Amino acid sequence: MSVGAKFGVVIKGLMFAYAVTGALLALLAFLVFRFDLAENVTDLSIIAIYVVVTFLGAFIVGKRVKEQKFFWGFLLGFLYISIITVVAVVLGEVFQVTSTANLTTAALCIGGGLLGGMLS
Repeated sequence: MSVGAKFGVVIKGLMFAYAVTGALLALLAFLVFRFDLAENVTDLSIIAIYVVVTFLGAFIVGKRVKEQKFFWGFLLGFLYISIITVVAVVLGEVFQVTSTANLTTAALCIGGGLLGGMLS
């Protein structure tokens, strides 16, 4: 499989990850509305969703790529959190890239991608 084809698989994995993210965030929004969940529970749930979907997306990518799976999983996790960061900045979110919470979330997403790729 060529590098271009592998990158295409990563793009498809990202699309899958963002689709699942959207569905899970919609479910979380409903749960917050219905049960008036605390902000810290909501924040942890969002991070957990990010990590789970990067793991799943990288797992799928690793199954399709079949070589250097950890690298392609890393790439998926990195691109996933990078795109979220860019969208947040473009939408005008007060976003501090160097904040501990954002760096931790980025590390968890990249780690989820690495793990998903390695275990595939």
